[in-house]
Formats: sequence, structure tokens, C-alpha cells
Amino acid sequence: MIVIPTIEEKTFEGVRGRIEKIRDTSRWIQVDVFDGVFSYGKSFELEQLTKLERNEGFLWEIHLMVKEPIKWIEKCLFVGASRVIGQVEMMSNRKAFVTQAKDSGLEVGLAYDSGTKIEKIPDEIDLVLLMSRKAGFEEMPIDTNIFDRIKLAKDLSSKRERGFLVGVDGGVTEDNYLQFEKAGADVVYCGSHYFEVHDANQRRDK
Repeated sequence: MIVIPTIEEKTFEGVRGRIEKIRDTSRWIQVDVFDGVFSYGKSFELEQLTKLERNEGFLWEIHLMVKEPIKWIEKCLFVGASRVIGQVEMMSNRKAFVTQAKDSGLEVGLAYDSGTKIEKIPDEIDLVLLMSRKAGFEEMPIDTNIFDRIKLAKDLSSKRERGFLVGVDGGVTEDNYLQFEKAGADVVYCGSHYFEVHDANQRRDK
């Protein structure tokens, strides 16, 4: 199971600070993008990522929690993203989103909020991301149904000629990490807890 750090920030300076802390710790870094429609609050302007000095040791993954994610694909290409994930609740045509992203050379995923039925998954998909709690800047408790949802998604993947990865985002900690792994998750995304552990390890190393 792979752990990918997630950056969820309202300001570019917040993003810069977090990137500098973890740029050498993971092959992938996920950046969450909010437009204030899907969830309360807006994130920093995505285009500002181009101000960072790229470290070729990691890859950008952009999680689009925005209205009509298909309209953001060009922005993702502009900042050098390798994978883009769109929130299904905010798109009118899943197939069109997946096709345009793939045709642009991107890996592509679909994200399902905690209460959204896992269905209508296009064949070309690379990853299905399951939210283990309601998406947004506010901390929410984990929906305990997430473990059954992981198993369901894994079952759907296994029945396809071309399977997909199953990822989980929200509330992942050292205490429940093994539960997600046992349920079958291929990828877990970790935000604030990842940085807390990283900072604690750095203090112990000094």
C-alpha cells in the first residue's frame, strides 16, 4: 500500500511551506483544489504552483473538488501534473472528463464522496478515490462504511480486464493504517497527520 501526502491549503505560502518539508519523502504529492462550490472555502490559485522550483523526484497529482473538473484539465497540464482526479458529484459527464484527461497524456481518477454510490466507472480509469469522510477544510469523523466501500471498489476492479487502483482519502493515521490495508486499499492519502509525523521524526533526528 502506498502513502501519498496531501496538501490542502488556502494560500500559496502555505503550499510552499509544506512542499519544502516533504518534497524528498514521496514520489507523489497530491494537491487539493476547492472552488467554494463543492465544499465551503477556496484553495490557493492552482497556477501558482509554477512559482515553485520543481524537484524531478516527485510527481504532482491534482484532486479537483470543483464545478466541472473537465474545465480545469488545461490548468493541470500547465502546472505539470501527472495525474488528475475529479470529484464525480461535480461533473456532468464522467466519460468526457476521463477521455480528455487521457488524451492529454494524464493518468486519471474519479473521486467519490462518502455518501456517493460507487458506479459508472469508465473503462479507461486509473484510480478510484474514496473519501472516508466529507470533503472540505473542516475535520470530520470517518464514515465507518469506508472499509466495505473499499472492498466493493476492489471487487469492481477485479472483474475488469483493465483494473484500477483504489485509494482512500481522509482520516488516515498510524492507528488505523492497517485497517485500510486489510480492506484492500492500494493507496492512502494523508494530510495533516503526515506532516505531524514528519515534523516529529525530524525533531527526534536532531
